[in-house]
This record gives sequence, C-alpha cells and structure tokens, in this order.
Amino acid sequence: MTKNGSANTSRKMRRRGSIDVVDAKVAVDLATAQTYSENVFLFIPNLIGYTRIILAGLSLHFMSYHPKYCTLAYVISCLLDAVDGQVARALGQTSKFGAVLDMVTDRCTTSCLLCYLSSAYPNFAMVFQFLIALDFASHYMHMYSSLVTGSRSHKLVTSEVSRILWYYYNDSRTLFFMCAGNELFFVSLYLMKWVDTPIGLGVYSQWLTDLTWPELVAIPSAFVCAGKNIINLVQLWKASKILVGVDLAERAHAREVQAKKE
Repeated sequence: MTKNGSANTSRKMRRRGSIDVVDAKVAVDLATAQTYSENVFLFIPNLIGYTRIILAGLSLHFMSYHPKYCTLAYVISCLLDAVDGQVARALGQTSKFGAVLDMVTDRCTTSCLLCYLSSAYPNFAMVFQFLIALDFASHYMHMYSSLVTGSRSHKLVTSEVSRILWYYYNDSRTLFFMCAGNELFFVSLYLMKWVDTPIGLGVYSQWLTDLTWPELVAIPSAFVCAGKNIINLVQLWKASKILVGVDLAERAHAREVQAKKE
C-alpha cells in the first residue's frame, strides 16, 4: 500500500473511532436509573410504537377469521409508522431505541402477514419466504453497516454511496409511497381470499368481468412492491460492499500497526 493510501486508511480509522461509544454496563445503569421526566421508554413516539405493536398483534389475532377487523388494525398500525417519526422530531424525542423499535416492528409485522400468505397461497410459499428473508437480511446488513461506519442513523445515506438509497431514504414522500404501496399489495392479496364479489367492470371489458376490488388494488400496487424489493436488493448489495470495505480498511490498519512494531 502507498504512503498516501496508508494515511487515508489511518484517517478513516480515526474518524470512525471519533464516534462516542457508551459502555454497555453504563448504558444499562442509565436506563435503569432514568427519571420519569427523561424516560426514553415513555417518549411519545415510542408510545406510538407500542400502540403499533398492539394493533399488529390484534390484526394477527383476527387474520384467520375476521378480515375486516384484521385489515383495519393492520392498516392503522402501518399508518402510525408515518406519524411516530414526525412526532419524535417535533417534540425533540428522537432516539436510537425508537428508530430500532420502528424498524423491528415494520419487519415483524410484514413478515407475519407474509407467513399467513404462504399458507393461503401454498404454490407461492417460496416467493413469500424469499421476500421475508430479503427484507430481514437487507435491513439488518444495512443497519449494521451504518453502525460500523459511525453513522447516527441508517437513513443517513449519501448519494456517493447510492443514489437510489439516498433518494429512497431522504425523500419522505418517496419513502411513504414505496412502503405504503408494498403493504397495500400484501393486504390486497390477503383480502383476495375473502372477497369474491365482482365490482361490475365487465361492461368495459370482458377481461374485467370477474374482477374484485382487492384484485383491482393489487394490480398497480404489485409494481410498487416489485420496486420496493429491488431497493432491498440494492440495499443488501451496498451494505455488503461497505462491510467488505471496512474489513479491508481494518486489515490494512492492522498490517500498518504490525509493521511499526517490527
């Protein structure tokens, strides 16, 4: 490695090392001793997060026998996902716990619905299982790559890393549209198993004679779902490259340290 290359590596290592790190035992003690006035667990956006979990649980309870209650609880839980972040910023109550709680709730809620769809559409079970694996893998690796590079948030993606991810995470309208469209497609698939009454579009085309309203919603939202999972693939690939780059930088730094000792 050249002298300039070594200097750049060392500088990047110092930059990563400049991020303040709290000892795990100290963090546990702080969380245990926190007062009511500064209790992160009781921040308003986190209370919204707990409400989302309760609603998601209710939707799962009704999923196998009451589609109306299930859909209502599921949709409200998803819509609250667009509220908690805004409330956190408005009240100055953003937190790492809240960010992770939000992401975990999203992943678990969608995965539970996909598990049900796997049983409802057994011929496509492998597809749903792949989507679950891709969703978890891409977000976990993206979150971890953000942490090891010293980022304060997994949403702080620069255009230099990925223009697609930068536009996805930094434009709130795009983020909402893609996430909402993705969930809408899965909910439509769920309701297609319960609704079989045509909406009467046969007068326009014979192809639309038996079309139900969940099928009508599923058609355009399927393209959004496809786009969302392409983004997941990009996220997985970029996170993999970042982690490999960090490995190479750390190995180069270790060789520098070893060379100085010798």
